[in-house]
Amino acid sequence: MGFPRPRFDIADIVRAHRKDLEAQHRISRPQKRVLTAISRCRTAALGGHLEVCTGCGREHPLYNSCRNRHCPKCQALAQQKWIDARAERILPVRHFHQVFTPPSELRPLAMRHPAEIYTALFRSVRGLLFELGHTHLKARLGLTMVLHTWTRDLRFHPHIHVLATAGGLALDGQRFVHVRKDFLFHVKVMGRLLRGKMLDALRQLHRKGAFPELSHAAFNRLMASLAAHKSWVVYSKAPFRRSQHVLSYLGRYTHRVGIANSRLLDVGPGHVTFRTKHGKTATLHPVEFLRRLIQHVLPDGFHKIRHAGLYASAQPGGLLERARVLLPASKPRKQAPPVATDARTCVHCGGMILRLPLNAMARSPPLDAACA
Repeated sequence: MGFPRPRFDIADIVRAHRKDLEAQHRISRPQKRVLTAISRCRTAALGGHLEVCTGCGREHPLYNSCRNRHCPKCQALAQQKWIDARAERILPVRHFHQVFTPPSELRPLAMRHPAEIYTALFRSVRGLLFELGHTHLKARLGLTMVLHTWTRDLRFHPHIHVLATAGGLALDGQRFVHVRKDFLFHVKVMGRLLRGKMLDALRQLHRKGAFPELSHAAFNRLMASLAAHKSWVVYSKAPFRRSQHVLSYLGRYTHRVGIANSRLLDVGPGHVTFRTKHGKTATLHPVEFLRRLIQHVLPDGFHKIRHAGLYASAQPGGLLERARVLLPASKPRKQAPPVATDARTCVHCGGMILRLPLNAMARSPPLDAACA
């Protein structure tokens, strides 16, 4: 039995309020493309087919998905495919979940230069974990990193989630070094290293002219503020002990978007109310809701999921395979029974189902704007 269909749809908010959003705020081309994709997803604008029962004559249109990575309706299937692919590569060891968050003072720069700041954040997190792995464990870790940019009320809050192996392949490649405690590295040490590496990365970017809107004095003031800030936050949870739990947990993060339709509680001409966390809710004007939503559109071609260390190794006989050989064999995953996805009989009368082409724009909600 499937999940009930959400009562409200973000696509309806886009169709109803996109014009007002564009009249009040400057929208980039990538953001426009995302809004168009969301508004067209699973409508006849993208094509589809019509299922018709030859017995009772019931019709059921099925529309194609937009497959945009920012669309709240297109991530469940992509998430499961990702989990299945990663299941072949994950090591049978404990994994730590860690979250790395830079101070709020960096957010305005990240909004203006997302690709540069996000890339610097990825490299800084990877670098500090590699450094600590080499110095503390004498080993190479396996890392999977995921960028998120939102809070539960859709405010801009870039941070990186990391799943790190509880240990790693010894530098000489002869054994697997296990962590014997419930934390990988001290969070304060990781926070200091994150600050140092990010500041170095920002200085390099500034020397290359990456922030032309900042004068030399303004950049120095920003750097002094970041250097003095203590809230380079690193959060670490207790390790997962089973690799399948790691995949299920991480899968929720890898393909999560800012908000899902299921969190919408009430939508009207002048308000959108949705669940946040701890039983609380937030209410925004629809234009403000869309403005916050598109803050989290990633730059074109930017990869929000990255693998490093042992998990970056894809070559036969590489580091990942070497580490796996040194670990006890994991139990084979239980295969789910095959699910019939091409039913040919009507659930109402048992008649035969025919699939017919669906004419473009048939039975489709109106579109307010095409992709610019």
